[in-house]
Amino acid sequence: MKGRVVALVLFSLLVSAAVALAWGWHRFRVEPVEFSRSPVRFTVPSGANVRNVAQALRDEGVDVGSTELWLWYKLRGHDGKLKAGTYELAAPMTIDALLDKLVRGDVLLTSIRLVEGWTFRQMREAIDANPDIAHDTRGLDDAELLRRVGASEARAEGLFFPDTYRFTPGASDVEIYRRAYQALQRALNTAWEQRAPDLPYRSPYEALVLASIVEKETGLAEERDKVAAVFVNRLRRGMLLQSDPTTIYGMGERFDGNLRKRDLQADSAYNTYTRPGLPPTPIALTSRASIDAALHPADTKALYFVSRGDGTSEFSSDLGSHNRAVSRYQRGGR
Repeated sequence: MKGRVVALVLFSLLVSAAVALAWGWHRFRVEPVEFSRSPVRFTVPSGANVRNVAQALRDEGVDVGSTELWLWYKLRGHDGKLKAGTYELAAPMTIDALLDKLVRGDVLLTSIRLVEGWTFRQMREAIDANPDIAHDTRGLDDAELLRRVGASEARAEGLFFPDTYRFTPGASDVEIYRRAYQALQRALNTAWEQRAPDLPYRSPYEALVLASIVEKETGLAEERDKVAAVFVNRLRRGMLLQSDPTTIYGMGERFDGNLRKRDLQADSAYNTYTRPGLPPTPIALTSRASIDAALHPADTKALYFVSRGDGTSEFSSDLGSHNRAVSRYQRGGR
């Protein structure tokens, strides 16, 4: 009799254990967690423990208990593996899937695009306006910002590579600037090492200045190397570059959309109608294509170009031909 009782007790325990295991399997691996809203953006701070994470999740409307999350965390051998960062959780999601996301560090990534042709001011405005970035440089002058990203240059204009940069929300803007600066240095130095011979640049920085002019002057991508060649040929001959974009850049906020004769005659460091050589700094964020064009200009004797009005340009090697092209395309044949 006693043996039968013991057997029944053991059987009951086994059944209870099996039921508990089945319930646990279903609860942790099959049954979706309830969300009061979805998706939920949630940040795990550095050093957080699983119980604190569970409570914070409940505060965000994710119905998971601290004990059950802790239990499954232990049973799965995840102890000490929580990864800090910002996550996006979306229904349907099980407890197992939720924990797997947190221990893999499958953090939310967002992005910001820095556009070729932007000035540094426009770049800073875009970064300052992004709500997912920690704005640690807001209010700093350009010199201090450059110091924080490890730049040795004195002026910030043109020192950052235009591209799309992905980051986890809450990342410091210093990191965005640093990545863009380092990307520009890599692109420029690589192109400089592979440059064509006998170019009129004394340094990679001078090549970058010319490339930024090409960036702003080019209407059709396929003509970048021809546009670059015109300015390279002018530099070789000691001719004025006579670039409208450099003059406009030097005018700053005074430019109202119309470039007048008096603007071309007003001397400034960026007025390439009055001053020979390159301007003192780049005038915009510069693409890899424009850098490559500046360091591999087309094989042409062209010294002039004028827009045809359809995005393409007419290139000329002498002033007479250029004046006829200007008359045809800019003055209606007059």
